[in-house]
Amino acid sequence: MPSSLPHPRPVHPELLFTHAGFRDEQLPARPCSLPVTPISPLPPTMHTNDQNHVAGLPPSPDDVLDKLRDLVSPTYLQQDTAAMHIRAMALIGRLKSLYRAANTATRLKKEETAAARQEMDQSHLNLQNLLYEKRHLEREIEKCRQFASIYQDIPLYNLEEFKRLAPQEARTEEVLSDEHQLMLNRLSFELAERQRLDLKKKELIQQNEDLLKESKSKVATMDSVKTQIDLLMKTASEIQKKVDELVQPIPGQGSELPG
Repeated sequence: MPSSLPHPRPVHPELLFTHAGFRDEQLPARPCSLPVTPISPLPPTMHTNDQNHVAGLPPSPDDVLDKLRDLVSPTYLQQDTAAMHIRAMALIGRLKSLYRAANTATRLKKEETAAARQEMDQSHLNLQNLLYEKRHLEREIEKCRQFASIYQDIPLYNLEEFKRLAPQEARTEEVLSDEHQLMLNRLSFELAERQRLDLKKKELIQQNEDLLKESKSKVATMDSVKTQIDLLMKTASEIQKKVDELVQPIPGQGSELPG
């Protein structure tokens, strides 16, 4: 029956039935011969509805639809039309209420699903970031493990020489039991020894340079003295020649001279 028609008032069993289309005076009143079916309350929810309620979903409209189908079944053909109309409108109202509840629940579930999807996407992004950082750290660790340090090629004092030459605090029992600390102390001792030897080398080089400078100065002096001696010898030789030319030899003196 269309919902635009006015809702008929419920018919009480004690009221007189009047045929539609006639006025009261045209049709004598007679007691109602059709049984009036009382309006039963809405069907209780079934077990599935309880589960839906627990899950946050609206009740299932299957019970209401079954009741509406029953109203058009042959079982209700002899029932009162007004009572049937009231019952149908109540069931339709219940169906509309379930429809609105279903829409509301659908909207809420969509919002919850979107929030859960966003949270899952964020968690997935965080996981990808952690995996990328893990791979990066693993590559860096592998690089550090494969790094060949120069200390492996440096000739060091052997362990016996280190124990004999190193300071006491650098070769204690605790240090000797720790390979890492022992290697650090050996490298430190090697560095100190090389710095000491390098300083000594520089001192010796400086002394060598000073000696070379002094030797060069003495050689230059000796060359100068030799040049002056040669010059004096040459001058003396010339003077001797001139003296010999000026001074005549004494006769008979030459024969007395040894041959």
